[in-house]
Amino acid sequence: MKKLFILILIGLSASSCKKTFLELTPQDQYSPGNFYNTEAQFRQAVNAAYTPLRALLDNDYFTAEGRSGNTHYEYNQGNRGTAFLQRENIVDFTDDPTNAYSNAVYFHCYSSIAKANIVIERIGAATFATTAKNTLEAEAKFLRAWNYFRLVRYFGGVPLYLNEVKTADEAFLPRATAEQVYAQIIADAQDAVNKLAPPAKFPQSGTATKGAATMLLAEVYITQKKWAEAEALLNTLPAMGYQLLNNYADVFSTANKNSRESIFEVQFLEGLQGGQQSNFIYLFLPRTTNTTLITGIATNNTGTGGWNTPSLDLINSYEANDKRKDASIGMAEGTYNSSKVFTISANKSVVNYTPAAGKVGVPYIKKYLNPHSNPNNTNDNWPIYRYADALLLLAEAQNEQNNTDLALLNLNRVRTRAGLPLLSGISQTVLRGRIAQDRRSELAFENHQWFDLVRTGTAITTMNAYGAKLKTTNTYLTTDSYQVTNNRLLFPIPQSEREINPQLTQNPGYF
Repeated sequence: MKKLFILILIGLSASSCKKTFLELTPQDQYSPGNFYNTEAQFRQAVNAAYTPLRALLDNDYFTAEGRSGNTHYEYNQGNRGTAFLQRENIVDFTDDPTNAYSNAVYFHCYSSIAKANIVIERIGAATFATTAKNTLEAEAKFLRAWNYFRLVRYFGGVPLYLNEVKTADEAFLPRATAEQVYAQIIADAQDAVNKLAPPAKFPQSGTATKGAATMLLAEVYITQKKWAEAEALLNTLPAMGYQLLNNYADVFSTANKNSRESIFEVQFLEGLQGGQQSNFIYLFLPRTTNTTLITGIATNNTGTGGWNTPSLDLINSYEANDKRKDASIGMAEGTYNSSKVFTISANKSVVNYTPAAGKVGVPYIKKYLNPHSNPNNTNDNWPIYRYADALLLLAEAQNEQNNTDLALLNLNRVRTRAGLPLLSGISQTVLRGRIAQDRRSELAFENHQWFDLVRTGTAITTMNAYGAKLKTTNTYLTTDSYQVTNNRLLFPIPQSEREINPQLTQNPGYF
């Protein structure tokens, strides 16, 4: 390919009598050669680096939430197509390197990283105000760090792209070690913490702030068990204006987007133009020909619904009187036909639910149910970091340093809002389990549980036990499902990437 490219250039040069024949930067339109100059242009470039996060979230709930036992899927015997099987395989731990949905997480992360790298590399030559340049560069570094943090936890050591790719040779790198990736994440996140400002006002604009970078870096330190470093960072958040909202359900209302509790959320915008809308509720409802009783909008989601269904294991894990249960989960009541299509006859509370005679109840994620005007076109953002998450991480960091009194104080702040009794007088070991349980209840369906299981060393035992129990009722599960080992704590490197880049090795246990 390189030889062919050279021959083409030689041929073009010989046939032209002017040096300008190969001019690659037209002056009458934008191109990479003349675009990156003004603050407005760099703002557009940074915004482009945020955009792949939306596409990432179309797949991330399989790899994070479904993989954790918080959710499952509606099994449809009538459709055994590849799109169904591959999504089910992720949840069942039977996925392989050709899986399009785990691979999509890899690709979307790198798409955001590539766009961030362009900003980071080019902004130094721009001539607008230094303060604005620092902010834009820091946002790009936050995004690069956040995406690499996702990649290293899902895939282990990955290629570390830190510059804009301009040649074929630059496009094909070997895998860095996980330690090298973490070192870069920390460097980028620290730079973002230093250069970004706290939120100027609430509601926020939706771009990354000092708070978002602080939270990212603290979570990295928690993952590395650097408890004191994480505690120091998390203690800086209140001064930036963050606080819990009074009512848990209000956190997820579209009327409260980017609120004082929000530290970073992926932005979606309802509307018939622009393609920026979300549609989570339609994906997470049972497959039905009419969603009206739940969404208020009549539409058929039989081709897209049935995913990320709250598991009975999660439902039963909530403490009595926990307000978060009813705010997070709803119950669609109705009947299935022979084609496994659900007819919804009532929308009910999950609390103390008992199905009406002749009906079945199918749980759905209620967090992302808000008023909207058109089907599959909602205004719901996706929460990445919330202040409640910060308080629970702070409690964990303090507990691991034997500061149980402080840990209980922060844990109880979250529990009080949930309507739960205060905890006191418990040991470090017991408190560790209670923090983990409250993280599951507080952050359900926000894609945290899988990472929590892995970093606390409980993923293998938890998921094998969960799978064994699931197999007693779900006879469609194969014998090789939920056979979780250390190898299954990482996803495979996409096979398509290895085919074009021979330097990429595969994770153990995959071929």
